[in-house]
Amino acid sequence: MSAEQVSSLCEQLVKAVTVIMDPASTQRYRLEALKFCEEFKEKCPICVPCGLKLAEKTQTAIVRHFGLQILEHVVKFRWNNMPRLEKVYLKNNVMGLISSGTQSILEEESHIKDVLSRIVVEMIKREWPQHWPDMLKELDTLSKQGETQTELVMFILLRLAEDVVTFQTLPTQRRRDIQQTLTQNMEKIFGFLLTTLQQNVNKYRRMVGAPQEQEALTTPQKTDLAQEPKAQANCRVGIAALNTLAGYIDWVALSHITADNCKLLEMLCLLLNEPELQIGAAECLLIAVSRKGKLEDRKPLMVLFGDVAMHYILSAAQTADGEGLVEKHYVFLKRLCQVLCALGSQLCALLGSDSDVETPANFGKYLDSFLAFTTHPSQFLRSSTQITWGALFRHEVLSRDPLLLAMIPKYLRASMTNLVKVGFPSKTDSPSCEYSRFDFDSDEDFNAFFNSFRAQQGEVMRMACRLDPQTGFQMAGEWLKYQLTAPVDTGPMNSKTGEGLCSIFSPSFVQWDAMTFFSESVISQMFRTLDKDEIPVNDGIDLLQLVLNFETKDPLILSCVLTNVSALFPFVTYRPEYLPQVLSKLFASVTFEVIEESKFVVSVQAPRTRAVKNVRRHACSSIIKMCRDYPQLVLPNFEMLYNHVKQLLSNELLLTQMEKCALMEALVLISNQFKDYERQKVFLEELMAPVAGLWLSPEMQRVLSDPEAFISYVGADNKIADPVLEDPSGLNRSRISFCVYTILGVVKRARWPAATEEAKAGGFLVGYMPSGSPIYRNPCTEQVLKLLDNLLALIRTHNNLYMPEMVARLGETFAKALDMLEVEKNAILGLPQPLLELYDSPVYKTVLERMQGFFCTLYDNCFHILGNAGPSMQQDFYTVEGLATQLLSSAFINLNNIPDYRLRPMLRVFVKPLVLSCPSEYYETLVCPMLGPLVTYLHARLSQKWQVINQRSMLCEDEAADDNPESQEMLEEQLVRLLTREVMDLITVCCVSKKGVEHNTTAAVDGDDDEAMATEVTPPASAELTELGKCLMKQEDVCTALLITAYTSLSWKDTLSCQRTTTQLCWPLLKQVLPGNLLPDAVSWFFTSVLKGLQTHGQHDGCMAALVHLAFQIYEALRPRYAELKAVMEQIPDIQRDSLEQFDSKLLNPTLQKVADKRRKDHFKRLITGCIGKPLGEQFRKEVHIRNLPSLFKKVKPSLEADVLENEDGEGLTALFEP
Repeated sequence: MSAEQVSSLCEQLVKAVTVIMDPASTQRYRLEALKFCEEFKEKCPICVPCGLKLAEKTQTAIVRHFGLQILEHVVKFRWNNMPRLEKVYLKNNVMGLISSGTQSILEEESHIKDVLSRIVVEMIKREWPQHWPDMLKELDTLSKQGETQTELVMFILLRLAEDVVTFQTLPTQRRRDIQQTLTQNMEKIFGFLLTTLQQNVNKYRRMVGAPQEQEALTTPQKTDLAQEPKAQANCRVGIAALNTLAGYIDWVALSHITADNCKLLEMLCLLLNEPELQIGAAECLLIAVSRKGKLEDRKPLMVLFGDVAMHYILSAAQTADGEGLVEKHYVFLKRLCQVLCALGSQLCALLGSDSDVETPANFGKYLDSFLAFTTHPSQFLRSSTQITWGALFRHEVLSRDPLLLAMIPKYLRASMTNLVKVGFPSKTDSPSCEYSRFDFDSDEDFNAFFNSFRAQQGEVMRMACRLDPQTGFQMAGEWLKYQLTAPVDTGPMNSKTGEGLCSIFSPSFVQWDAMTFFSESVISQMFRTLDKDEIPVNDGIDLLQLVLNFETKDPLILSCVLTNVSALFPFVTYRPEYLPQVLSKLFASVTFEVIEESKFVVSVQAPRTRAVKNVRRHACSSIIKMCRDYPQLVLPNFEMLYNHVKQLLSNELLLTQMEKCALMEALVLISNQFKDYERQKVFLEELMAPVAGLWLSPEMQRVLSDPEAFISYVGADNKIADPVLEDPSGLNRSRISFCVYTILGVVKRARWPAATEEAKAGGFLVGYMPSGSPIYRNPCTEQVLKLLDNLLALIRTHNNLYMPEMVARLGETFAKALDMLEVEKNAILGLPQPLLELYDSPVYKTVLERMQGFFCTLYDNCFHILGNAGPSMQQDFYTVEGLATQLLSSAFINLNNIPDYRLRPMLRVFVKPLVLSCPSEYYETLVCPMLGPLVTYLHARLSQKWQVINQRSMLCEDEAADDNPESQEMLEEQLVRLLTREVMDLITVCCVSKKGVEHNTTAAVDGDDDEAMATEVTPPASAELTELGKCLMKQEDVCTALLITAYTSLSWKDTLSCQRTTTQLCWPLLKQVLPGNLLPDAVSWFFTSVLKGLQTHGQHDGCMAALVHLAFQIYEALRPRYAELKAVMEQIPDIQRDSLEQFDSKLLNPTLQKVADKRRKDHFKRLITGCIGKPLGEQFRKEVHIRNLPSLFKKVKPSLEADVLENEDGEGLTALFEP
């Protein structure tokens, strides 16, 4: 290799790099240059001299960076094959570059420093400590040369800790060797870091600090300017030392952090007042104070509650806050706030009834400073303190501390301000807005944050009120009285609801809203905390009267007033005479309108705004809540209530169907208190008479059972000229809705008494099951069953509307009447609802939107009725003649044409509750005939949908058809995901019982695709089949459908569904059929399905762990009976045959002692590695191989140097990396 060769190659490389980095290069030219550089790195034998030449100081920064990248590539990918001398040559040259091959600390580019430190770390990872014992000494020597070298040494130490401890990017044995050696040398390393920090900070402060007076008189200013670069260099090293410390403080033994009387912590506190270094110091302090570990080791951290530390922390906070809103100071304030939070957590952990740690003397000072953060204008800082307040108020010792108790009124006072929703980044109506512009991208973003912050405050306020309920109540009372008398300020924007009314941003409304939340939180807590005789009944009733007498025409404020009525309602249990007043207030709000006349001039009535609808809905739900929670209290007023409702129902246009049904539900809830079967039955008969008359009329019967007649009756076949005002069939639709709502309300609410004795006395008990559990009858059964045939007819008709020939009959205006509502689409795509004037604008729905809403609600409600029928009417429903056939010919008809978004609610609100509440006697007659075909159908449907999705992702972007825009594809794909989860959840809930876990998983079904799943997955040992599961598995066709669906679903691209199915369902189902004779093909198919799942989901730790465990279970259980499984294993890419033979022989030889479960599983996992999918980013990555070095920890020490360090050539390697 001649110097000319190197020079000419280098010239070519410089040209190539210039082309790559030049924005003016053509793409082809750039690709050629890139290819040249990559091939050079891969193949050229003289990479090292070329890299070193390009890295010389005389080259431009871009070229030097490329030269260093070449050297890094050599170390990462060629090191194992390099001759010893070449390694030594490279290592010495790299150390030379650090010593004298870079520009000075202030001039050198950061990317050059970064790549240089990376090269050294890559060498350390391969050779230290065994072959490079003096590495730390060499770094120490380098650092003595000056600031430039010291900074690079800091970068090397930080990078090393990150690779070895934080990211663990190297093989286990090497990692262990390096980490143990680091730990053994930690005292030296830490001492070195601390000394570096101290010396540089001292030099920096001497130069920047105010010169002494006499010097100031004699020395001209110039020397300061000359010293400036020197000071900056020391400052840079200080920052680098702090960053490096931050990489170590997290994991070193706590004794290093607290050594020497907590010298490190003291230095960090001092540096909080040094503007250039304060953020780094706060970062280190935060990591130190957040350390977990033995309580004993953490005790020294309490030094931070001492006078000196507290003084520094608080003065730093005051200074940073005093300088106004500057991003740097604000970031520092956030860190300090986190430090105080972490300090609070340490205090809570260390203080306990059995601990010798005492409440610090400065606890009061700490609370004051913490409160200062809670009252800071930044909403983000306020919210950061909440969790710690909660921990303090909950703490067994501190919650009794007089200082903390004295803080409660101050905390509550602060909450009164913090609950007011101000600080939108787009506005300027509060000091918080300016801070929000740093923290939030948009008003929607802020809104989402504020809602969760408010909920968190509610929790903490309730904890505070548990300690001091009276104070909270008193403050709520004062605030409520103030709001009731304050004049309304609508602010600059007028509401569109009407002149002089609030919008959601009006100053009055945000105050009312905050006050309402506050009073609701503290009053509910007071009733939970105080004994009956301690409750301030008179004060409560006074407040209730003020609220009841308050009149407002503003819908937003009225909504708050209603919440306050509900919050104060428990006081009525002490003074029942106030109940009629409460009822009349609520009833007045049920018919609330902004414009009174509109009740009479129906034809030109403007639609109600969202705010008005909300008030009416709010009043209805308050009445229902009152009747649900205090039925005994309301019972004496039943007649009054009933007459009131009758009067409202008599006018067909006064209430919406939903409002009518809400009031009827309230009546049914009270009627349950009659505790008399006959009386309740008579009442329900009377209540439902109008519905029965309408529902069973010949016309309605015709409409409900014939799709064409139905379309025409609801007006979906018309073409409408003015889609906003004209809606001739609105009344017909509302009649159908009214019937369905009423049936649902009655089925949901009518019940027998909870106490068996009362049920018996009231005539509800009709006998006992074989198991001895009582059988009750529901007073609504007779009424509801009368209406069942037409309900099933409606469901059948509704399903048939999706047939192509029926869709074709929809009128021009209504072509999309069966489509999804926009709101549903947004919810599925996870798009935020547009924030602002939602409450304001009138709900001018086009007649198409109204039609969509009608179909959607009708469909859901019909299935809600069927889902509630089982729990409500029990055996009376399950014994309806031919129920299975009737359901199969109505709810399950024409499923092929029914879209996913309609199928989901059917499974969730109908099939699941129907099956779960079904008594075991009817499994054979009802559940199996229904679930068998259903599961088979769902499996076929989902398989086809997933196939389409997989093909779509394999097709190239360009080939995708444009008639299906991306958002539509995303929506369809997300729907398939949600439907998959629904189906798998249904099967799991039917088949598997998890002891101690509720079956109610629906909330989680819509959960987002968080892949932050647990990585250690072992299925619950108690996952057994339920009685229903066993019954289903006895029927051959159902059993096959369940197994095929469960195992096929493992390779569908939905991680959440895969993980749940793997951990909860697959093994219990398979275990059930193991005793039988499975066909070898079936066994291979099950096993292959799991391996396919690994190929799809292997990149997600949670899924991967669960699937490996399942594959291992199947192999262990079935390999002895089926040699076919070994054949499947042999097809896995890159499987090591000898290792497989070894695993197999151990498995098949029962005489051998079993190896520990974990070791067997690890061995198995290594065998199947070839089929575990990798994330896209790693699929084409070039593998880095780091060889293990001779073990550091041999028992026999004397022969260590002689034996271990002999390499293949017989040369001793100890001298490899001598300085």
